[in-house]
Amino acid sequence: MRKTLSIAMIAMNEEANLPRTLESVRWADEIIIVDSGSTDRTLEIAHSFGARTTYNAIVGHGEQKNVALDLCMSDWILLLDADEVLTPELQAEIRTLLEGEPKYQAYWIPRLNLYFGRWIRHGGFYPDHKLRLFKRGVARLSEGVGPHSTPQFKGPRGTLKHDMLHYAYPTLAIYLEHMARYSTEIAKLLQRDGRVSQSWFAFVWNGVLNPIATFLYNYIFRLGFLDGREGLLLHFNHSVYIHWKFVKAWSMAKNSSS
Repeated sequence: MRKTLSIAMIAMNEEANLPRTLESVRWADEIIIVDSGSTDRTLEIAHSFGARTTYNAIVGHGEQKNVALDLCMSDWILLLDADEVLTPELQAEIRTLLEGEPKYQAYWIPRLNLYFGRWIRHGGFYPDHKLRLFKRGVARLSEGVGPHSTPQFKGPRGTLKHDMLHYAYPTLAIYLEHMARYSTEIAKLLQRDGRVSQSWFAFVWNGVLNPIATFLYNYIFRLGFLDGREGLLLHFNHSVYIHWKFVKAWSMAKNSSS
């Protein structure tokens, strides 16, 4: 018997991305969207695709996505972000999988990311496997860990073949704004958990050497340079983001102890 599928999403002012995403999953049995207070056409667009929406004030990314998971009623759940799209090949692969008896209870999906107008295929950014398809009730997202919460599942996992497209950061300006915000969120968590050392060695390693080493590893040894100027911008600014996370956390810890 065919397994039913719920799409679980969270959203906040996603009118620019949502039509593209929902069009790629309109065949699903159920679409659940937990909104945290959109002021644009997000809800109108969601309803036009038959999605069931609810409001929940956001506390954290993992917490919000768990609310969406709890509202799903189908046999299986596909967890999506509002800027992710299933290719026709991936749609067909998931539908075929659920028509039979899946070997695993959870599946990795390869993700292809768009940065500054270019699909990034090197430097460790592809295949960007994400655990997104799983049987209802077997996975939960980690909470209290900031914007990069991931589903937690114990047991063997399968891997699908076809890509999910992630319209991550079409422009450099959007990327820099997000990284500034994310680095502050992560820094607060590092400082909260007491994971910031005030030693000179830790400062030099985390604030300077680790960002440089990350750039060289991804851009040179993992062939990030093959993605052209966009690859250079991505890996350089990703290293700056690593620098920001630490120096912000270091500054917070220093100010709290003074």
